[in-house]
Amino acid sequence: MRLPKLIMSASLLVTAAIAMTACGVQSAPQSQPAQVAQKVVELPSPTSPPPPTVAKTQKRVDIYSGAADQPVVQAANTAPGSHDLELRATTSEQIGTFLTDGNGMTLYRFDKDSNKPPKSTCNGDCAKTWPPLLIASPGKIYPTGVDPQLLGYVERADGTCQVTVNGWPVYYFSGDKAPGDINGQGVKGTWFAVSPTGGKTPPLPGK
Repeated sequence: MRLPKLIMSASLLVTAAIAMTACGVQSAPQSQPAQVAQKVVELPSPTSPPPPTVAKTQKRVDIYSGAADQPVVQAANTAPGSHDLELRATTSEQIGTFLTDGNGMTLYRFDKDSNKPPKSTCNGDCAKTWPPLLIASPGKIYPTGVDPQLLGYVERADGTCQVTVNGWPVYYFSGDKAPGDINGQGVKGTWFAVSPTGGKTPPLPGK
């Protein structure tokens, strides 16, 4: 009698195990899709460019490493000149890259001057037609697109100080009325818009 009972007990245990196994399969939690962790990327906050530093000093005139971090108000170009000046490199399809002041007015050089040593020979009536760019002392010059080491000034015959680029004195032309005008280019074959290195820019096409 015990054998049949043992057989029945074993059978019940096997059935229960199968049932449990089946339940285990059926009730197993369905796999959930893995959640992708969201990474928050923090963008760097915009930073202002560092303020210009003094790259060169000539007596009481400081020449900076770049553009001013505040607007520069240039005084009228009358003696003794402005205490604060800007020089900017500007590009023209006609003559390439040349220099202007902070207001966009073209600056020129004169072949009859010299740069070694720096000397201006345009005085009197010549200076009325070609006014020199003057810097007053104490002064500051802020260049953009120009090597500050190439900038300086030379004392003129009347005691004022004229800005130089690589030793060449620079001038305006009275015939220029608006920013970007280059009406003085090639006049008498001796006047040319000055390049950022103090050189002559090419003559106007067809002249």
